[in-house]
Amino acid sequence: MKYVLKFFLILFIISCEGSSSDCCVFPDLSEEIIINKGIFTVSYNEVYEQPNWIEYSVSNRPKNVDRGNKNFYLEPGVKTSDNADYYKNEWDKGHLAPAATFSDSEDNLNKTFSFVNCAMQIDDLNRGEWAQLEQQVRDWSASLGNIRVRIELVFDPGHEVRETGVHIPTGFWKNLTYSNGDKECYYFPNAPTTKNWDKYLASCN
Repeated sequence: MKYVLKFFLILFIISCEGSSSDCCVFPDLSEEIIINKGIFTVSYNEVYEQPNWIEYSVSNRPKNVDRGNKNFYLEPGVKTSDNADYYKNEWDKGHLAPAATFSDSEDNLNKTFSFVNCAMQIDDLNRGEWAQLEQQVRDWSASLGNIRVRIELVFDPGHEVRETGVHIPTGFWKNLTYSNGDKECYYFPNAPTTKNWDKYLASCN
């Protein structure tokens, strides 16, 4: 029996040698892993190394802690993007569930720095109109009550795949559901923005 096991182990190693994939570490990549981090739930695509979608609730939490110089961390057993994907290029490690929305406790803030909550987002969008809408949703929650947020990543046919293996989203849907049941949806192409965040309001699909 031990010789049979050794034989299959050798075959597996040979099949991985010379490959740029992560088959030796992650032999079975999944297109959807559902991960519940408590403050958000994410559907993660290991093949694309990006989320499919993420859901969380904005509830006017008080700001008790600062993000400081926190770094994103890897999730054990999940193949995600990593620091190499963001090295010296125009993409930011874009929070999907915002750090500022969950700065009520150190534990919640730390959860937002998981790479499962991170997208390849063009820097101008991440630091500009996307961040402005995040702040606006926090402001709305103070007067309108809890707001449910669902972000869906779009990958059009022929989307860019970096040499590191990570897939670049074509765009982002940000769908808001208010406490009274009303809905608003915004679509942002993953590109530098050319207008104010409210001009990206779109029909909900």
